[in-house]
Amino acid sequence: MPRSAPPSNRFERRRAETRRALIHAARQILAETGDTSASIQAIAERADVGFGSFYNHFESKTELFEAAVVDALEEFGQNFDERLTGIDDPAELVAAGFRLSVRMADSHPELMQIVRRRGLGHIHSDNGLARRALRDLEAGLASGRFTPVDPAVALSALGGTLLSLVELRFARPDLDGDQAAVNLAEMVLRMLGVPPDDAHEVARRPLPDTASPAAPTRGATNSAAG
Repeated sequence: MPRSAPPSNRFERRRAETRRALIHAARQILAETGDTSASIQAIAERADVGFGSFYNHFESKTELFEAAVVDALEEFGQNFDERLTGIDDPAELVAAGFRLSVRMADSHPELMQIVRRRGLGHIHSDNGLARRALRDLEAGLASGRFTPVDPAVALSALGGTLLSLVELRFARPDLDGDQAAVNLAEMVLRMLGVPPDDAHEVARRPLPDTASPAAPTRGATNSAAG
């Protein structure tokens, strides 16, 4: 889950741990089935917290599941920030983002299942990957790297295509995910006005070192309570 400043005292730490446990339980449910009809009692049991604790943090299941989606999308965005740091070319950031998303379907399956199921409704949110993608689009427009276009329209195209790629990765695991990501990235860059030869080269640039701890088995959910 996204990192935040640690609470300053024991009460606040316990309260934060309970909230994290509830959000983690909701994330697991969203990743496994996408079904939000689970009872509050079932959610509390999965989180290993008391039933009454739920209402100390959330007014409803709707609020909890929304917090879980925002939490997952922010983690998604933080992964991009950490792994793609040092890349200054907005076009390369777009292409690398597509390729990283496919790889995260294998390395972070729980997270990416939530992105797959709930990301569309957050394409224009002010958190998670959306605000980072908008930042990179605006940088590309300001520098002349991309053809002038309404950033919100460009974000719709970019976000919709990326989510389609994530869906493809889960629906067709037999396909070469890396190659699909490269091809889609090249298409998106051309759509944004990058010349064809340039788009072809940028989409195939070596990715930064994205080495991470051993990835869980594909399809499994993370077990650590964030």
